[in-house]
Amino acid sequence: MFFKKEDKKEDFPLSKIGSLLIHAAKIDENYSSEEEEIIKKTLISLGAEPKSIEQLIKISIENEEKSNQILEFTKEVKNLSDDYKTKIIEALWRIIYSNKNADIYETNLMRRLTGLLYIDSKIMGDIKEKIKKEYS
Repeated sequence: MFFKKEDKKEDFPLSKIGSLLIHAAKIDENYSSEEEEIIKKTLISLGAEPKSIEQLIKISIENEEKSNQILEFTKEVKNLSDDYKTKIIEALWRIIYSNKNADIYETNLMRRLTGLLYIDSKIMGDIKEKIKKEYS
């Protein structure tokens, strides 16, 4: 449930990232199996053990349901390396565009995350366009 030993953030819980990804998947009130697969692949790419991914998803869902604000999930994510943040942002856009459409709630979430995660708006836009092309 933690980053690999060689990463300086080895004590950072992946469940926070999972909760943020699940929040994005649920914000349009249509949490699909395709979105869950994107979440699983992302968490594994960030260091989650494949054999414990179902438990990690369960914990992430519980955390997301108990929380009433995304600050709880972003306060530690903002301190991750640019590489990790880029992977997370790409996953968020993949979740959003997995149904070929970004609604007002999803785009508002990403606009808020640009500031909360200290992502340059040009970089956020570039990632969005890259992922949008993958799904068009």
